[in-house]
Amino acid sequence: MSNESNISKQQEELANDKPGFFERFKQRWGITSNFQLFLILIVFSINGSFAVWVAKPVLDFVGLERETMNPFLFWTLRILIILPIYQCTLLIVGTLFGQFKFFWAFQKKTVGRFFRSRNA
Repeated sequence: MSNESNISKQQEELANDKPGFFERFKQRWGITSNFQLFLILIVFSINGSFAVWVAKPVLDFVGLERETMNPFLFWTLRILIILPIYQCTLLIVGTLFGQFKFFWAFQKKTVGRFFRSRNA
């Protein structure tokens, strides 16, 4: 019996030392509120589908069709077209949820990674 209680005490101590899943997001993103974290996760959830929906007319206009193209080329072009649309819609959806400041900083950081000099 005492062995089981020692194990549970050790597990409790380990759990208290390590921040939880959501706490790590909050620390990494500099968020203090659970509500703000909730809003940010909702924005990411909604924006993925919204960006693809917005991109559909663009993809149709360009003539990107799965049936008539090499699958590798199709998916590469699709991702390259949807990526900038996703970045723009992320700011729009983030603003609608009152999180423009967070997503603007997130956007600058993300886009900066694409254009960062390799020699730096």
